[in-house]
Parts: sequence; structure tokens; C-alpha cells
Amino acid sequence: MQVVLGLWLCLGSAWAAPLSPWCLSAQLRRPGDFVLGGLFPFGKDTLNLADRPVPAVPRLFTDGLIWALAMRFAIEQINNSSWLLPGVTLGYDMCDTCFEPLVALQPSLLFLTRNGTRAIGVLCDYSEYQPRVTAVIGPHKSDLCLLTAKLFSSFLIPQVSYGASSETLSNTELYPSFYRTVPSDKNLVEAVVLLLNHFGWNWVATVASDDEYGRGAQALFLSMAGTNSICIAFEGLIPTELAEPDATKQLENTIKLINSTKVNVIVLFAHSVPAQALLQHSLAMGLGKKVWLGSEAWLLSDIATSVPNIQRVGTVLGFVMRTGTVPGFQEFVAELFSSVAQEEFCRRSRELSGLQDAEVLDMHCRQCGNVTLRDIWPMLGVTPVQPVHVAVYSVAHALHRALGCTSKGCPKTPVRSWQLLHFMNTLPFEVNGQSFRFDQFHGTNTGYKLILWAWRDGTVTYLPVGDYDQSLYVRTSQIQFHTPDKKPTSECFRRCQPGQFRRIKGFNLCCYDCTDCSENTFWSSTGDGLLPARTRCHDRAERFLSWDEPLAMALLTLVALTAALSCGAALLFLQHLHSPLVQLAGGARSLLALLWLLLQSLSCCLHVGRPSAALCPLQQLCYALCLNGCLSCLLPKALEITLVTEFPRCAPRLLHWVTHGRAWLVVAVSILTQVLLCWCHLHLGPDYLVADYESLPREVLLVCGTQSWAAFALLHGYNSCLAFVCFLCTFMVQTPGRRYNVARGITFATFIYFIVWIFFLVIFATLRTVLRAVTQICTILATTLGILGSYFVPKCYILVLRPDLNTRDYCQNLSEEQPEEDRQ
Repeated sequence: MQVVLGLWLCLGSAWAAPLSPWCLSAQLRRPGDFVLGGLFPFGKDTLNLADRPVPAVPRLFTDGLIWALAMRFAIEQINNSSWLLPGVTLGYDMCDTCFEPLVALQPSLLFLTRNGTRAIGVLCDYSEYQPRVTAVIGPHKSDLCLLTAKLFSSFLIPQVSYGASSETLSNTELYPSFYRTVPSDKNLVEAVVLLLNHFGWNWVATVASDDEYGRGAQALFLSMAGTNSICIAFEGLIPTELAEPDATKQLENTIKLINSTKVNVIVLFAHSVPAQALLQHSLAMGLGKKVWLGSEAWLLSDIATSVPNIQRVGTVLGFVMRTGTVPGFQEFVAELFSSVAQEEFCRRSRELSGLQDAEVLDMHCRQCGNVTLRDIWPMLGVTPVQPVHVAVYSVAHALHRALGCTSKGCPKTPVRSWQLLHFMNTLPFEVNGQSFRFDQFHGTNTGYKLILWAWRDGTVTYLPVGDYDQSLYVRTSQIQFHTPDKKPTSECFRRCQPGQFRRIKGFNLCCYDCTDCSENTFWSSTGDGLLPARTRCHDRAERFLSWDEPLAMALLTLVALTAALSCGAALLFLQHLHSPLVQLAGGARSLLALLWLLLQSLSCCLHVGRPSAALCPLQQLCYALCLNGCLSCLLPKALEITLVTEFPRCAPRLLHWVTHGRAWLVVAVSILTQVLLCWCHLHLGPDYLVADYESLPREVLLVCGTQSWAAFALLHGYNSCLAFVCFLCTFMVQTPGRRYNVARGITFATFIYFIVWIFFLVIFATLRTVLRAVTQICTILATTLGILGSYFVPKCYILVLRPDLNTRDYCQNLSEEQPEEDRQ
């Protein structure tokens, strides 16, 4: 059984160069029963190795060669394995893409040709179509993958890239057969944003190469930066083709614009060649030392580090893929090059190359034989080869499962390319003891290492200073920044504190000063997003006991019940106005007292809703006046009781002042006195509206404050005196068991009033929240219900349920009984 894998390698050619085998490429070819031919060409113009200054072999060439050797190494391991694909030989075709889309299309079309022919079948059903290759490994660049992935997805041929990181390729609907063994740019950008936030750098410039990788990574970075409080001072693109006429001017303009922003941090998404050009121009134009944040695309390249005086560029940090080593690979390369030196081997290589079909591809390369092990050995420890290794093994494991292989061998069953996709999507696979699995976006995320360019005797070393795998860990103490204080800053703004707002300065919306809000406004510190509303102070929401609050609704329900109870008692007293019990309770004065209690309970509504300057003085006045009206109506009865029981000798002369018509004069004088005190309260220090900004962190508390506690004491002190007089006049009175004790009701009513007011004064003087209004409402209701329950409800009980007690014998006035006792 024969399975053919395609590998694309760009080794630096600038145009469609012929693909040429050479002495080393012949070693990469392995004749066999199932695989014939392996092509590993190079661009003829870029790699004129005969005239090169030793050891200046271009990095692109060495990278491509190492990747090709990594694929060859993996395939040989698989072919020699007794358990993965026993009895199956993997072959390969290796073609040069030269980083050119048109060049990449040539091998792509070759791979799609029907196996054994030069034609591509145009069919309605490709389920039985057998192309030249079963799967494709590569290419390395994202823009080439975007071109070829659509082509291979139409045939559902698995394509596994070892370097393309564009987030666009994560769209599995557009590219159902595309896979990659490297993380996507989205993971890289997340790591960069976390690093910026870690050091507090919120004023940065971002530059990207004008290709799919650069544009895609920069777009992702801009979107994430906006949601993470990072401001972009400058964003720009630099050319990838430095031979273009405007390339130098574009680079110079980029440096000038970056310099004008005065940023200290530059985020660079670019490949090695444009990155080298930007760094070189920044040094030549005196940009100054900056913090450069980059990615593996240029951080590990000797092209960037070859810029003269590169140490003066500042601090270079960045993320590179966290890849493992491939055991035995370096030994494999060393052994391979030692066999290349044998003339007999090279002769056999030329014979094999002569057997190829010259009409399909030009196979001639005159200069490639000059490459030695010394040229590529330094890069073996730098160029990541594990992604290539894992890519080959992912296809091999899918074949293993599709064929149903066992330890004894693989069935001779035909396998189509599209049949591999199911196994690649669902099942994990193991390479060198490490488990891998393609996620829902057909990618693998092995995490990143944060590295620092550290200089030792003029040579750069890549010092690991952190890790990123869903979360960021930075060993800050190991990072030696270029600034004197070792703490570079790059801020156009500082985070405003609560009570401050952002005042924009200049023309950039991200640059502002923090200014204190005025007294009546506040700034919410929740979140740090750069929202337009955060550039001004907001009026505080007003806090008071509103009508629609559950607590207010519950209190208003209790108010309604209290008012209904007062109305019911008043109607009952009116119905039995001339009965002995009602006359004993005060007659018409009792009706007036119930009316005052009704108004007092309704005055609770003044404490609900938004308070105002006109409403605040009325709250205390209404309560004091209504309570005074009720106590004034009880006062004549209390005085009558004390004259009859405590001063019997003076009673005949004084009783007419507190009974019958003159009792109304006592009530009127008492109420007028309270009215006068209310007038004094308004002039001495009425309650006023207070806007409290200190009690609540984000709201303004609207309450009615007490301006003068002396005026408050004068207003309510008179009522306390009336209650105290009523209490003294009635609490010692003894009534015969056969008579109704009217004094007891007055005693308990005034006693409850004093208890309620003791608690009220303590709470009212200390509260500074909406509970202050609740306290006043509760005090009014407690006082009203106390008087109703102690004085009026027992009488209503007798009027309704015990009418037999409503007689002159049981309810006789003490003033009417006294003369009869004197005659005896």
C-alpha cells in the first residue's frame, strides 16, 4: 500500500523557480515499492550558494531545509515503526512555494491530479477520487494557506500546516479540511494584552507587516485592546516587499509617527524581513529605546538580530510557541550530511534525478551541493521542528485508524483522503510520549513562552521569563529593562479614582487627566472600559422612601388600616353619641379626638415620596398638631377625674371648668397654644431638605433634617407635657368594680406614648438613611394605634358586643356621682 504526503517549503525564492534535486535532496528520497520520488527544490536566484560569503546561508533557506529534514525524519520513523503503520510505506513529494501564491498553486494542482496521471478529474462525486497525495503538510505562511486551503477543502484533502496562525483559518465551515499544529493568532494576542495589563502599559503603538499574518493579528489586537483599557497611539502597516519604490518612505513615515506619539511600547506583528527593516530604520532615525513586543515570526530570527547596533533598540519581549524537542533529530541530520559527503552517493543521486519526468518539473540545480552541516547546525536548536513532526504523525495516526491497523499489520483497504477527517477531528494521538488533539477549530494550543532578548558579549540569547497557557505568569525580576529605574511606563492616562472624571486632552480620546467631580456628582468605579459615558461626571441617583418600594407599600397598607380603624370608631361613637359610655368617654370631644387621630395617621403620607423644601417643615408640624388635638380632647376628662378623686373639696368649684361647654374652651386653648408653638418652630428653625452625599457611596440621600433641636423640643415638648399631666391625673385612680374605669384607658394611652417616644428620639437622632422616614412613620402609627387600642377600642367592644354594660349605673360620670355621696 502506498500513501503519499505533500510538504511545501519556501526557501527564499522571489519568483517561480524550477524545482531541483541535489545531492542532499537525493538523500531525502527513499526508493520503495510504494513511493517513487521526492522533490525538494529551491529558488535558483535567491540561493546562489556558490558565491555566498561563508557562513551567510540565508535563514529562510536553513529553516526550509530543517523543516524538510524534520518531515523526512518523521516519515522514516513511521516507516520503521512496527505498530503505527506496519506494512504501509509513506512516500512524499516536496515542492517549493517561495512565499509566492502563484508558485504555491503549481504543486497544489500537482497534488490534486488523479494518482498516476497528470489530469485533475472534474466529477460530480469525488468520494472515490484518488488524488496524487492523501494529505498535505504545510505551507508555513497564513496567506498561502488561505489560498490553498479553499482548493484542498473542495476535495476534502487533509491539510496540516506547521506555521499558519491566522485566525481566519479557524473557520471550519470555509476550511473544513484545514488543520494546524500551532496556536492561532487569537491566543497570541490574548497573551500580549495580558502582558500589557501586567505592566500597566495602556498607551502603545502597533505595527504589522502588510500581509495576512500581520493584518489579521493587528485586527485582533485592536479589538481586544479596546475592551481591556489599552489605548492605541498609532497603528500602521509596513511593506513586506522592501524592493518596492515606496517601501523606504513608508518605513520612515511610520517611525516619525511613532515618535510623535511619545509611546514607550511598540507591538510588532511581522515576519523577519519587514521586522528587520523597521528596527534598522528606527535606529537610523534615532527613535530611542522602546519596549518592543513581538512574536515568533521575528523574535527567533537571526535576520532581526543581524541589524547593526541592535542592542540599542531597547527591551525586546515576546511570545514564542512552547514546543518540545524531537529526540534523535539532530543525530539524524548529522548522519545525513556525513553520507552526503560520499561521492558515490551523489553519483547515485544524479542518476535518480535523471529518471524524473522533465516535462513536469525542471530538475536541475547547479549550486545546491555547496551546503554543509556547518551552515545549518546553529539553527537546529532554534528552528521549531516539533510542529512538522506532529503534523506528519497526525496524518499517520488518522491512517492507522482509517485502515484499522493492528500490531500484526494493516488491512489492504483503499482509503480516501476525506475518510481521514473524521479521525483527525475526534481522536487524540500521541507523539514521543506527549498527547495532542485538534480542537473544534482544527488547531492545537500548546501555550507560549515569554522570552527576552538578553545580550551576552554582543550575542543575543533567548531568556525565558514567563509562560502563558490560558493565564499569564511573568518572572518580572528576571527582566532587565533599558530604563534607569528598570520600570518603563507607557501611559497616556492614569486610572481615575472614585469621585473623579476623565477630562480629554489633545486630540486622542484615550488621553485625559483625572479631574475631581463637583459636589453634586459622582463617578462609578465599576469597570475600566473606555466608554464615552466615563468621560464626564454623572448626577447621583436620588435616594428616598419612594412610593413603589415594598417597605413603603407595607407601611401605607398599615396606614390605611389605622385610618379605617379611626373612621370605624368615629362612626360607632357617632351612632351612640348620647349613650352613657360615649358620654363618659367625653362625648363629642371623643369624636374630635378620633378625627385628629385620623388626620395623624394620614400625615404618614408626608414622609413617603421625594421630600422637598416646602414639604419638610410640614412633617413635624402636622404630627405635633394632630397629636395635640387628640391629647387636648383627653385633657378635660383627665382633669375631671383628678378633681373628683384627689381634690373632692375643690371639685364643686372647679368641675364646671372642665365639664360641659367650658371643657371645649380648655381644648381650644390647648390647641391654640400648640399652633403658637408651631409658628415659633417655623421661625426658630424648621426642618429643611438635606442632600446627603456621604452616607451612601453612589447615591444622594434626600432627607428632612432638623435645623434646631431647641425648636424641635419646644414643638413636641408641649405634647409631652399634656401627656404627662394626663398620666399623673389618672394612673392612681381607683374605680369600684361595678363601674367602668375610664381613667385606665387614658393612663395606658399616655404610657404607650412615652415608650414610643423614648425609642423614637434615640433612633431619629442617629439615623441618616431612608430609615429615618420609616422611623417617623412607625412612630406616628405606634402612637395612633396605642391611643386607639388603649382608650377607644375597649369602648367600641362594649358598644358592639356588650351593649348590656352601656348603662348609667355602669358608665356613670364621677362628677355626677360625687354630690350623691356627699349627701350621705
